[in-house]
Amino acid sequence: MSKYYIGLSLGASSAIESGVAVLQENGELSYVDKLFSVNDVMYFFDNFPSIKDSSILVSLPWDNAMLNGKWRVLSKPYQLIHENQLFLNKDNWMQRFSPRGSDYLYKLFEKGIDIKRFEIYLTRQKLNLYSNYKERSPADCKFFQSALKLNYGFKDMPGNMIPAAQLEAIAGALLAREYKNGKTKRIFEYNGLDVINIV
Repeated sequence: MSKYYIGLSLGASSAIESGVAVLQENGELSYVDKLFSVNDVMYFFDNFPSIKDSSILVSLPWDNAMLNGKWRVLSKPYQLIHENQLFLNKDNWMQRFSPRGSDYLYKLFEKGIDIKRFEIYLTRQKLNLYSNYKERSPADCKFFQSALKLNYGFKDMPGNMIPAAQLEAIAGALLAREYKNGKTKRIFEYNGLDVINIV
């Protein structure tokens, strides 16, 4: 049984912050922080003393590559990945997720570390943490933080707003706990790692 559940909300680039959260077996949050570069992520995992006693879930960051057509920008999240042959996949515009950090994460997997991937918006829906507000807007983050306090008993959260990446990392840690309790299923594979969600 894992002693720690680690959630990592990976940003699409080093300019967008990543969040990390460590949830203990007793349900207490022992660590929440923000990271930026892949080197920061590597440093965290390489120096985490209980990594072999942990279950790790890493989010799939959106691919924020610039696209050269408004309809491509607006339709990107709704296209089946590499399935629609009617459209020319110019500039790889149908790629939803960024491969950022995938090589390092797969190396952790090869070392026997219990590591999986998750999609944050699907996870928020399954954990009843999804709002009707625009994702990562102030109203959405306020709802997200309040729902974590009320639904999952994180009473020690500060009154001021926690960054969105850290809230998403906490959701990843909660999903890691559900995974170890056998309440998840594999939904697809991304760069050699299973992407999971709650049944």
